[in-house]
Amino acid sequence: MQYGMIIDIDKCVGCHACTIACKAEWEVPAEFGRNWVYRLGPANTSAGMSYTYYPGLCNHCDEPPCVDVCPADTVNMTMKDAKTGKTVTMEVAATWKDPFNGTVQIDKERCIGCGACRDACPYGARYINEDLADDESDGKADKCTYCMPRVAEGLAPSCVQTCLAGARIFGDLDDPESEVSQYVKKGAVALTSPAVQIGSNGRYYSSKKADMELLMQSAPQEMPEASLRRIMLAKMSQPALKQIKELGLIGLAGGLFVKSLKQDKE
Repeated sequence: MQYGMIIDIDKCVGCHACTIACKAEWEVPAEFGRNWVYRLGPANTSAGMSYTYYPGLCNHCDEPPCVDVCPADTVNMTMKDAKTGKTVTMEVAATWKDPFNGTVQIDKERCIGCGACRDACPYGARYINEDLADDESDGKADKCTYCMPRVAEGLAPSCVQTCLAGARIFGDLDDPESEVSQYVKKGAVALTSPAVQIGSNGRYYSSKKADMELLMQSAPQEMPEASLRRIMLAKMSQPALKQIKELGLIGLAGGLFVKSLKQDKE
């Protein structure tokens, strides 16, 4: 199974109901978004003047670079297939790709808020929520999760449920009979470029050449490099933080660590 999202931009009216629903569902700070809607144009295209909308979110990629750069200590995690009951035990950091449904998730309890995953995403789909700061970090990474808690209860993701025009379609891309697969057969494509080919599972469809031309201009043109200093500092700090935490001094150590990361960010 690989969950994916289709955005039918023929139907999108740019109302932002999806972004508001997401903020309400997950208490997203006003200045950030797990998803977004950008207006593109009016602009000239090879098919004439046009404008459209770019609704975006985490693409739950086949090869997510955010997973590889996470410096948090790894733990063994047992994951279960909701359909078959099969389990798999994996060694994961604070972010990982689920082997059963293909989604990319974050463990906020273990996230150290270093921002490496945010920096590594070519789609800009992650942010650091400073409202979740604790003694060990100045915030926690956050992004779209395809509303897995809702999906587990048989509900649609909040953005899909709220879309007034039915422009968002969610489902299993590996199921040839699913609606998302039918859209792929009709021509739904990912926002990719020669430099960014990481298996995006967010796809876009339009019957209008001009709109698709505008939309494809929003595709990332290069793979960003997460700050190596940020990753190394976070990784090297983990053993020390563990030891200091055991001594009950995490507040001081965490404060110094956060200060170092902020200096790197600046």
